Amino acid sequence: MARFLAFAHNHCFITLFFISLSPLGFAQYEHWPYLPGYPEPPPQVYQPPPRPANIPKIQLRLAGQKRKHNEGRVEVFYNGEWGTVCDDDFSIHAAHVVCRELGYVEAVSWLPSSKYGKGEGKIWMDNVHCNGKETTLAACTSNGWGVTDCKHTEDVGVVCSEKRIPGFKFDTSLLNQIENMNIQVEDIRIRAILATYRKRVPVTEGYVEVKDEGAWKQICDKHWTMKNSRVVCGMFGFPSERKYNTNVYKMFASRRKQHYWAYSMDCSGNEAHISGCKLGNHLNVDAEKNATCENGMPAVVSCVPGRAFAPSSHSGFRKAFRQEQPLVRLKGGANTGEGRVEVLKNGEWGTVCDDNWNLVSASVVCRELGFGSAKEAITGARLGQGMGPIHLNEIDCTGFEKSVTDCKFNTESQGCNHEEDAAVRCNVPAMGFQNQLRLSGGRNPYEGRVEVLAERNGTLKWGTVCSENWSTVEAMVVCRQLGLGFASHAFQETWYWHGDVSADSVVMSGVKCSGTEMSLAHCRHDGAHVSCPRGGGRFGAGVSCSETAPDLVLNAELVEQTAYLEDRPMFMLQCALEENCLASSAVNTSITSGYRRLLRFSSQIHNNGQSDFRPKNGRHAWVWHDCHRHYHSMEVFTHYDLLNLNGTKVAEGHKASFCLEDTECEADVQKQYECANFGEQGITVGCWDVYRHDIDCQWIDITDVPPGDYLFQVVINPNYEVAESDYSNNVMKCRSRYDGQRIWMYNCHIGGSFSEETEQKFDHFSGLTNNKVSTR
Repeated sequence: MARFLAFAHNHCFITLFFISLSPLGFAQYEHWPYLPGYPEPPPQVYQPPPRPANIPKIQLRLAGQKRKHNEGRVEVFYNGEWGTVCDDDFSIHAAHVVCRELGYVEAVSWLPSSKYGKGEGKIWMDNVHCNGKETTLAACTSNGWGVTDCKHTEDVGVVCSEKRIPGFKFDTSLLNQIENMNIQVEDIRIRAILATYRKRVPVTEGYVEVKDEGAWKQICDKHWTMKNSRVVCGMFGFPSERKYNTNVYKMFASRRKQHYWAYSMDCSGNEAHISGCKLGNHLNVDAEKNATCENGMPAVVSCVPGRAFAPSSHSGFRKAFRQEQPLVRLKGGANTGEGRVEVLKNGEWGTVCDDNWNLVSASVVCRELGFGSAKEAITGARLGQGMGPIHLNEIDCTGFEKSVTDCKFNTESQGCNHEEDAAVRCNVPAMGFQNQLRLSGGRNPYEGRVEVLAERNGTLKWGTVCSENWSTVEAMVVCRQLGLGFASHAFQETWYWHGDVSADSVVMSGVKCSGTEMSLAHCRHDGAHVSCPRGGGRFGAGVSCSETAPDLVLNAELVEQTAYLEDRPMFMLQCALEENCLASSAVNTSITSGYRRLLRFSSQIHNNGQSDFRPKNGRHAWVWHDCHRHYHSMEVFTHYDLLNLNGTKVAEGHKASFCLEDTECEADVQKQYECANFGEQGITVGCWDVYRHDIDCQWIDITDVPPGDYLFQVVINPNYEVAESDYSNNVMKCRSRYDGQRIWMYNCHIGGSFSEETEQKFDHFSGLTNNKVSTR
């Protein structure tokens, strides 16, 4: 019961998080919504509460080393200069006041001790006390303007919600006194104007419009630059901008009256969000107090999408391209465009330390990978710990580099460990995939029967997916498509979830995914010729999603160090024979005088993910194993194979079942799972399960294998029964040489830890380990 409550609590939190996300991405799908002659509804106008006359006018901004655009060091403009706020007595109430004054709905948290870097100039406020209802930070009590005993090491910062106040009005009363004032608008969008672009997904070209005082307004192009376009394109998930045909837009603009925003934009080009740009020139105002754009027209952006998001062309096929070996990749992320940052150096993949990791550097990574600017620079291995070396530290980018490897950085990573692995969440184009799928009948938004929108006889209709061969891999794609994280379970029966009755019929069958697709429709399936003998309804495919997932990785070095041969008498292997741990020829081996040659080794399996690894089956389905004298919760947990160099199995593959427990943990992690006394099974985050070389079945029977060169391979969770954030590191390979009496194991490494070129050579490490045959 306690676990269910914890589950419900976590999902409640996640739901609130998703509700608070800005609808920015969906705005670009709003076209001309009203026909000429029909009045548009009056805009929502934000009416700020009146400010008491004795309270001075101030202006606020969020500054410093940001990891999200809606956070930063609190800076106050008072008496003609910018200054900071001390963290003494600061509270969440004060943070709410700051965020609302900047146009955000509320504060999420606040951070003391100059977490966004030390400010400069005066410390304007100290011992700030707010009740949370004040209209401005200036109305809160404090020691007095500039009266403080603080240093800049105590500068306070806030994190605001992404959601903006509807109809928010930007206070321009101090505009003439402040240089470099940051832009504060309610929302921004790219609105497709030309018919060609209005039909395309994603929208890559159109007017840039900002929502100000509840109404959408165009921006005059007189002071518009390509740097501005770069920032706007980046916000909508596009890595770069391009020129467009101005004549068509001039003709279009002359046909109707525009509603211009009163300002222009002044971006440097490396900002991740327009809130980092400065407010540009003020436009002239006509007699009716409307902003005018003399001899100009609305600003247009034309963005270049990354290869994965390029709209399909109507002019024939796209040229085939050769995928180059990337220098950067993202691992362990649930959604497209997020993950732990890994870089390739000397043929080996390694991680990035999070010291000085910020939005500017993260945006270079995102653009390099074909996404837009960074939505968030993530620290503290929040998207899981990597393996191998830490290649880069203290990255310092200008924001215009083609690759993060072109930035300044420190190759020394002393003081860094994998608990500080940097990650990123990038802006990706709104493809509308989440509108083609829904979960129905679940207890919460993260679970339910999968229902897809399919075209039948010219009309769009909701229906179910055939659950035949439905697995965790397909469920992963569904959860990604809906932005709900990872799959935690895939269900082939959903009678306990009462979905929409009108959507009971099967509209999709034969679904087979690789696991990397952005949409279920991209997976292989039967198309319009649906074949599902079981039918839909109660047998419709279902999923449950989770924001986090485990990630199992085998310690390759330990396998290399512990591998040896043993000739074991057959009379000591009867239990193992019954459990199918020996080659099939073992049944013909004499019990009294025969023996089997066993390649033994230890397995140390780490959970480097973000949640515990739990077996798929409940206790009722666990199996008692006499050899090990405990219950196994997973019948096929690992595959142990010996292959020849062309990949053919030479020793019959042994499928090992396991009892999962925490053998050892990192210093600050408590063990939770143990096999003894029918205990709970699993592997906690930060712990590892060890199956020693001297345990029954921890071997491959190579009695019938001739001398030669081979590949030794271990695959964890081979059937993808349990969801993980990364399956590519579940394979471990070694080169091995067997001369009939001894075996050498070398070049042991985890899948995906080297470049493709190095992997093909499979000859990275030098030196062999002498492992002689031991006889008992």
